[in-house]
Amino acid sequence: MKSIRISQLIEDHDYDLRLTLVAGAAGLTRTVDSPRIQKPGLALAGFTEHLHPRRVQVFGNTEISYLATLPESRQREALSKLFEEEDLACVVVTKELEIPPVLVTACEAEGLALMKTPLLSSDFITRVQSFLEEALTESSSLHGVLMDVFGVGILLLGKSGIGKSEIALDLVMRAHRLVADDIVDVTRRKGAVYGAGNPVIKHHMEIRGLGIINIKDLFGVAAVREQKKIELVIELQEWDPHQEYDRLGVEDKHLQIVGVDIPLSVVPVRPGRNMATIIEVAARNQLLKHQGHHSAREFAERLNRAIAEGAMRRTLGEEVE
Repeated sequence: MKSIRISQLIEDHDYDLRLTLVAGAAGLTRTVDSPRIQKPGLALAGFTEHLHPRRVQVFGNTEISYLATLPESRQREALSKLFEEEDLACVVVTKELEIPPVLVTACEAEGLALMKTPLLSSDFITRVQSFLEEALTESSSLHGVLMDVFGVGILLLGKSGIGKSEIALDLVMRAHRLVADDIVDVTRRKGAVYGAGNPVIKHHMEIRGLGIINIKDLFGVAAVREQKKIELVIELQEWDPHQEYDRLGVEDKHLQIVGVDIPLSVVPVRPGRNMATIIEVAARNQLLKHQGHHSAREFAERLNRAIAEGAMRRTLGEEVE
């Protein structure tokens, strides 16, 4: 399971968390592995059954006000029980609320990072969840080409030299959009896989005989996009006359990328096949599948019905005779 250090919450600027360390610097090396946030609430009153480890604990107005109603000895007792139950990630006090000295002392003694933010609890929780979802997503890199064809994210795979970049260039000439060539950085978000170009070679493409070209400079900003959800994988293979290829497409194949199954088509490559056209048709066919129309299965069903009706007619004819 992927995790990040608590110190990364303070270091991040993209989500404007506005966190400041108050105490427990030793706890910055602790880790968080869940994007879900927890407000202790009843746990301060002793009910810790639903307290989860390695989650950010948010102390808002309810928690701070409750502690203020307790005598100092009871505050220490409540915090001691809270901190001993689970391996907590960190504590964040929102709204620039006044932090009880007992909480500062307890976090320092426990080695638990205590931070504060001027954001309201609801605003902070929304931002930190977004940050954690992004930071904790599974990621990887693939050797291939990612294109946006008719709005469908198509990942082209195949061994080096099979012609992935040339096919992609042909698709760009047909007004489709390049996302990444050669190295595709992939991440999983909310059950889907998104691909983007590597920052070093983004918008560039290698064409053997020409060298490195910049698609954005050559064809304009409309010819590229920064990222795209991967909805179909097409694996290009050299044509082998001794190998049988799927001619009906009834059975769906999948390729697992960062734990998510993506529809897969294996397409043989040989001279005379217009690969750009085939990929355009694959994109259109995938759009039909999204709308609930599976051409191959519908054809197979009609064929089976026709065969069954023909067999029935023959049987009835024999009975009449």
